[in-house]
Amino acid sequence: MGSHHHHAPTTAAARGPLAGALMITLGVFALQIVGALWTGSLALLFDSVHVLTDAAGLAMALGAATLSVRPATPRRSWGFRRAEVIAALLQAAFLLAVGAYVLVEGVRRLITPQDVAAPEMIVFGAVGLAGNLAALALLARHRTATFNLRAAFLEVLNDALGSVAVIAAAVVITLTGWMRADAIVALLIGALIIPRTLKLLRETIDVLLESTPAGIDLEEVRAHIARLPQVRDVHDLHITQIATGLPVLTAHIVVDDACYRDGSAHAVLDQLQECVGQHFDVSIDHCTFQIEPVGHVPHETELTH
Repeated sequence: MGSHHHHAPTTAAARGPLAGALMITLGVFALQIVGALWTGSLALLFDSVHVLTDAAGLAMALGAATLSVRPATPRRSWGFRRAEVIAALLQAAFLLAVGAYVLVEGVRRLITPQDVAAPEMIVFGAVGLAGNLAALALLARHRTATFNLRAAFLEVLNDALGSVAVIAAAVVITLTGWMRADAIVALLIGALIIPRTLKLLRETIDVLLESTPAGIDLEEVRAHIARLPQVRDVHDLHITQIATGLPVLTAHIVVDDACYRDGSAHAVLDQLQECVGQHFDVSIDHCTFQIEPVGHVPHETELTH
């Protein structure tokens, strides 16, 4: 019977810092790839893939900030909001493939160490760290402005920690000649990245399968709606997610027949929208309710639930 729409606009100010951080991160990735091929360092190779993954995250954040200002069309009623989900799924699949390779190669190098050019490895690690610090400086002032910027800041911070680990391995190799330090650091970076990648993969698949978003208890929402005055039943309740921060709710609400006689059905609708928009930790601003009289329920199909 009614729908309620609020858009939380991504500020235009977010795009500048995100674009700058993305350019720096891509530059760091290019330099680290060159460094990995030059030095033969597995840790530097894995860290460069880590940087590429975070660059993809920054690109998605920038894309979301740009696409969010584009109006919906009759063909794409949600615009391009779900593009970030598809990109994240591809990103996770790519990183898992590379991660599997590096973990296998890391174990092999623990058994049979290979020489790496440690002094050059320090240089490329330091260049990566400098780039990460520059990107952090760009994002630091605005990092609380939007969810995108907060996530981007954490991505670049992870990159910086990876660069520190690469430098530490290179210093150990330079001082002691212990080549296994490179493989150990690569495995440690993998241990940090792969669980996050699996989490990202699971979250994107959940969105595509239209699962109930994380942080929302469907039965709690149902029970809370059912306790509203004049509400007699709640069925066909679905809560899905279009993209990051965009949950959507639809439901059939059975109300007292008196609501149609005294005109209070609209007041019930207002209560429903306030309930799902303000009561729960995850606010659901996009909702559609079908208000039904008690006598309508038997006319619905047996597929309702």
